[in-house]
Amino acid sequence: MFLEQFPVEGRANGWIEVICGSMFSGKTEELIRRIRRAEFANQALLLFKPTIDNRFSENNVVSHKGSSYEAVIVQNAMEILSKWKNQKVVAIDEAQFFDDSIIDVCNELANKGVRVIIAGLDMDYQGNPFGPMPQLMSIAEYVTKVHAICVSCGNLAHYSQRTVQQTEQVLVGAIEKYRPLCRTCYQQK
Repeated sequence: MFLEQFPVEGRANGWIEVICGSMFSGKTEELIRRIRRAEFANQALLLFKPTIDNRFSENNVVSHKGSSYEAVIVQNAMEILSKWKNQKVVAIDEAQFFDDSIIDVCNELANKGVRVIIAGLDMDYQGNPFGPMPQLMSIAEYVTKVHAICVSCGNLAHYSQRTVQQTEQVLVGAIEKYRPLCRTCYQQK
């Protein structure tokens, strides 16, 4: 479990936290949990999500469990900087859908004293690193890897198996298009 750590009061230290894992592992649920804790502490915050993520809601980040939080929708990572107005916490869901400019955006915010919380898939459906996530994990002060449960055998799931025939890397969906599998079951698919 991730333990929130805060710098000495009054200092302008920012940092980057990454929450990663497979589909159905609780990434968005954990992101929302951290946002709600910051909100309870009266910390000004913004939550962003990419336009492409419209599975459950156009205007909210929604977890598979149904937790929801209002989000600012952006076409690209650079829009985050233009919409940021000195909030102390900036959260970003589905970071794998952004291009590599998200790395510079997160670094710039953290360098300005912002707590940046990012959630995203670490691998695509083929088991390859997904978008900017490897670089985000490498620059983050804190990385939390969460796991789903394999729907085939019950072990910890690490992979997101696509259950439809489309082969493009980005295919937004949920249980109707993906299922979580452990390494062994994924290799046997």
